[in-house]
Amino acid sequence: MRQLTIVFGLVASGVLGIGLVLKTLQGSTLRPGAVALLGLVLVATALAVIRGRKRHRTVPRGAGATGARTLPAAREPGLRGEGGVPDEAAYVADDAELGPDDFERAMALLCERDGCREIRVVGGANDLGADVLAVTPDGLRLVIQCKQYGEDHKVGSQDLQRFGGTCFAIHGADIAAVVTTSTFTEPAVEYAEQSGIRCLDHDMLWAWEAGTGPAPWQAGR
Repeated sequence: MRQLTIVFGLVASGVLGIGLVLKTLQGSTLRPGAVALLGLVLVATALAVIRGRKRHRTVPRGAGATGARTLPAAREPGLRGEGGVPDEAAYVADDAELGPDDFERAMALLCERDGCREIRVVGGANDLGADVLAVTPDGLRLVIQCKQYGEDHKVGSQDLQRFGGTCFAIHGADIAAVVTTSTFTEPAVEYAEQSGIRCLDHDMLWAWEAGTGPAPWQAGR
């Protein structure tokens, strides 16, 4: 609605401006052809402004046949600075401005970058613990839960237990992993080891994105 209001405002302003210019030029010595040409230039300018605003509008998040959100193409994880040196500010593990949905999509992009296919971002109110689903390069079903927590908010054993109750039985995971921007409590790590869930904390996530550490389906092998 905001964009529509702006567009109508631009159109109205352009029309009013053209009318005032033409009225002013009626008593001048300019030829009619020159007046008409000036009017066309003003109209073309107004249309160019409107098209430019449309081109830069945010595209709504799409949905495929499965109901899963589509992956964004604008943001590439693992950006690097000059000379190939990792730019730490560009890494999702340290990006405090990244929203939960964007964090999930960034994990999906990392999976895509490293050869996974059939990737879906399914996190939401009824996700039953799964945020990203994919098929690994080895053909295994991967289920990832994303925990974008602050440094002082560790992933606890209850988080792992809830995920453990759905990742294998409901989502049919061959590989289940929890990825966090924080760390895990000792009880959470113990439960994960007993249940076969792979845990990637902040440092492991940073290494995965930098290409210096294993992906979730490779960790623990």
